[in-house]
Amino acid sequence: MPAPDAAAKTVRLAVFAGALALAGGWLWWRRNPSACPYSQRFWVEAPHPFITRARLREILEPQPQERLLEIGPGTGYYSLPVAAWIEPGGALDVLDVQQEMLDHTTVRARERDIANITPTRADARELPYPDDSFDGAYLVTVLGEIPDQRAALGELARVLKPDGRLVVGELFGDPHMVRIGPLRDRAEEAGLRYERRIGGPLGFFARFGCADQPGGGGATAEA
Repeated sequence: MPAPDAAAKTVRLAVFAGALALAGGWLWWRRNPSACPYSQRFWVEAPHPFITRARLREILEPQPQERLLEIGPGTGYYSLPVAAWIEPGGALDVLDVQQEMLDHTTVRARERDIANITPTRADARELPYPDDSFDGAYLVTVLGEIPDQRAALGELARVLKPDGRLVVGELFGDPHMVRIGPLRDRAEEAGLRYERRIGGPLGFFARFGCADQPGGGGATAEA
């Protein structure tokens, strides 16, 4: 049996090695943007502190009869309540590069008798929708997974109606987190105007409108 000091040293080394592995994985994901694999969907199914469904509803302001778009729905964490919020008469399109995520979301929707969700497998950098198609769009902890964020934001600006809005959610600890400063810069380059934010450094939703629309402003609501 190893001596107490030797055993303690072994534990410390194991903890240190584990921390290094986690840090290495985090850095790899940070430098290699890609969608969360379906096999690791537990990450998108876990509770989302700071970027709650209630906060999304507050800043997105979904209304009955609207047509909305979600990029990267995962397994439907936000999709299912949003689809309910825009009833009656509303429609929610969900787009993902992984068919497994779309299938999972649509199965959950059927189980809850939700019939206004339309899945599409495609790349956010080339959205398969005509110009001015949506009243609003949102993506939560997804933008940083897209290799060309500017292209995706440009496509979102294109498919939004002139008075449409885009909401982007980000969470601290996500290796692909996009901070508010770079997000605002890239959105502006894409033709979007920053309107407001709910939350702070640990997690936030930021709302943007089309740049050629009057109004908006830089008011900020912090958590």
